Amino acid sequence: MKRTTFEFPIQLSRGGEPLRTQLIRALRSAVQNGRLPAGSALPATRVLAADLGLSRGIVVEAYEQLIAEGYFTARRGAATRVAASHAGAINERRSRAAARAPLAAPPPRFDFRPGMPDVSLFPARAWMRALRRAWASGSSAHLDYPDPRGVTETRAALATYLNRSRATIADAERIVMCTGFAQAARLAGEVLHARGVRRIAVEDPGHVEQCADLAAAGIELVRIPVDASGLVVERLLRTSVRAVLVAPAHQYPTGAVLAPERRAALLEWAVRREAYIIEDDYDAEYRYDHEPIGALQGLAPEHVIYAGSASKMLAPSLRQGWLVLPRALVSDVAIAKLGADRGSPTLEQRAFAAFLDVGDLDRHLRRTRTVYRQRRDLMVAALRASLPDAEIRGVAAGTHLLVELPRSVDERALVDAAARAGIRVYAGRIYHSKPERARPSLLLGYGSILDEDIPLGIRELAALVRASAFRGSRHPTRGHTPPAA
Repeated sequence: MKRTTFEFPIQLSRGGEPLRTQLIRALRSAVQNGRLPAGSALPATRVLAADLGLSRGIVVEAYEQLIAEGYFTARRGAATRVAASHAGAINERRSRAAARAPLAAPPPRFDFRPGMPDVSLFPARAWMRALRRAWASGSSAHLDYPDPRGVTETRAALATYLNRSRATIADAERIVMCTGFAQAARLAGEVLHARGVRRIAVEDPGHVEQCADLAAAGIELVRIPVDASGLVVERLLRTSVRAVLVAPAHQYPTGAVLAPERRAALLEWAVRREAYIIEDDYDAEYRYDHEPIGALQGLAPEHVIYAGSASKMLAPSLRQGWLVLPRALVSDVAIAKLGADRGSPTLEQRAFAAFLDVGDLDRHLRRTRTVYRQRRDLMVAALRASLPDAEIRGVAAGTHLLVELPRSVDERALVDAAARAGIRVYAGRIYHSKPERARPSLLLGYGSILDEDIPLGIRELAALVRASAFRGSRHPTRGHTPPAA
């Protein structure tokens, strides 16, 4: 028989070893392995006996035995507690084990991780106000299992925001809330696969994790090249695919924006082929030289599956993502969402609705645009000063730069050398389907690095680039295998 009491399970078997002996061993083991920490109170003997289906006398005898052994202490009129002496010995053993364990790698001195916002800028006070409003305006009904599509007021507030800021055509009935873009992509892939779509076109170079999410849904990926004007739609037209994943506002990793004539050709393809465009509205809120380009969804809402998230705008840990769907797909995606996790947490969704309704997201975006634009300017200036031979790709947007390096640079050796020097950078070739043909490049994020660290980090990185280029020029035929994503 297995019964659970307070913080850990106690297993007792009838018909074998005496129950008193089993109980003593279980309690002793719980102290020895730290599951009952020093000073923790034990249940009253009557309570524990009732929970385990034992006579009170057996529990009393077990407690007395462990008091005699020094595991428990007892005072008249007070709860029986775990003695400090044995817990201290346990902590000492753990400390010795920790000392023998290998040390974790120290954080990098200069962290150029791409795709990461500055979470220190998170508007904590505004978010706490939104949480309080959400809780105060709620009822016990909000604690029941949620609508798998998401909270109605959240979907309505989000539709209003997206229609205003991204020129979408959305309403609450078109939206399904997700736990970030990753789940959104997987749900879209599962539903399309169930409708007979076996192949989806993706950008090349493209987002490694997004491709993995689609592949996990059983989708075959067809690579379509990307150039300075975004997805090469002419190449897409030569395929027989019925869906494409594209980031028209700010392509990852190149930073390209889909050119107007290609936008028109892509939409025409979707309508004529009766196909779907999965629109990743990546970094759309962060454009520094022009007004953001409106979403494709607003031009063909029955052919575009629009995906977005709050991960880059606010913080990844919020896990607030969404799909704006063609009406024909809403029911199927809602069913898939129900099967995935029974619906996303509702309190955070309702707080997000309050956050949107009072304009707190708009205020936060205005603030962070200023910060990220300044950091981008600092990085561009530092690169031009320290690496004049490098070429910066993409438009003035987002929180990362793609920097192409001289072909003599050994990209893998450079990334490894940077890591040893405490500089975190990402190799550009890992995003290519044929990395051996790609020019050496680095993806440098500026979203989460301090302003003053940017020129210092770029200066040190530039010295490593020059050293790598010198070594590469002495081994012009040396092969290159990109690191794992």
